[in-house]
Amino acid sequence: MSSTTSTGKRIVVLGAGYAGLTAAKGAGRHRTVTLVAPEERLLHRIRQHETAAGRGRDWPAIGELARGRRIQHHRARAVELDPAGHEVVLDDGTTLGYDTLVYALGSRTAWHGVPGAVEHAHPVERAAEVRRLIREADRPGTLAVVGGGATGIELATELAEAHPGWRVRIVAAGQVGGIYSPKGRAHVRRVLDRLGVAVHENATVTEVTPDGPRTTAGPIEADLTVWAASMEPHPLAAEAGLAVDERGRALVDDHLRSVSHPDVHVVGDAAAVTVPGVGTLRMGCATALPQGQYVGKLLDGRTSKPFSFRYVVQCLSLGRRDGLLQLVHPDDSMKPTVFTGTAGRLAKAGIVTVVLGALK
Repeated sequence: MSSTTSTGKRIVVLGAGYAGLTAAKGAGRHRTVTLVAPEERLLHRIRQHETAAGRGRDWPAIGELARGRRIQHHRARAVELDPAGHEVVLDDGTTLGYDTLVYALGSRTAWHGVPGAVEHAHPVERAAEVRRLIREADRPGTLAVVGGGATGIELATELAEAHPGWRVRIVAAGQVGGIYSPKGRAHVRRVLDRLGVAVHENATVTEVTPDGPRTTAGPIEADLTVWAASMEPHPLAAEAGLAVDERGRALVDDHLRSVSHPDVHVVGDAAAVTVPGVGTLRMGCATALPQGQYVGKLLDGRTSKPFSFRYVVQCLSLGRRDGLLQLVHPDDSMKPTVFTGTAGRLAKAGIVTVVLGALK
């Protein structure tokens, strides 16, 4: 057994996203793991834009993905964490004790206190709800996607392509696709133009009404507003007294253990993971999956080395016929090289397939 961590006898994993599920599968090779998550099926977050557009499908059941591992899936939601008592309270009234906890509750929509956003905007993680509203509409209308990052771009292009009768707008506080290289941004704009997506940049949303968002650049009429602006970590870690950063992400050491409670490993969007030469990792599947795989190996005794990570690419789905593969430096800064069109689409599809394969 590795001397760098305390595996104990009772391993509990909170969350069955990319990080939590891979951690549970890795640790569950030779140890019994209790996986706590309310979902029956994998929430394949990087394909939520397809679900919203009516192109998604049922993703694999967690029980199917856990087959062959010593994993007990407890379908409930963690509502209270007591690190001192080594206990987790669930919403079904169960209290679970643990020796080692893997905290992988991920992130949720950040509303930033915008008036009316909760009441009148639909978060992208409720993609099935967006799909239903589009299908039930009496006639095609106007749809506003709030968020100019990867999630917003993928959602806007997918919806515009799947529902050409709808007028799709994308609303960004800054520049749409602003993180990408000039070539990458230019390609994103060409695709948005081709699909007829109206772009509203430098338009910070100040309110959301039933008639659409109000912004610093003026009102934007919309029959349906979808919120894809940003995410925030689940608050349970901070509420339980784990050391967190200013965003509420748990501070961890180089073995992804909480700096305040070393018997708690924190992975995925919930963790503020800093890697020498790279910096603090961003939220997303690209960082969550490797963290989960690492902790799974650590708890299974297959590694004792510190966690390491380097960025290689960023990729975007731009509808079913186009995509963007943006090469990046190890610290996630942009290289000038991009692959677009069919090459970008196939690269994105290949990466998504690899992600799903890693969970099987």
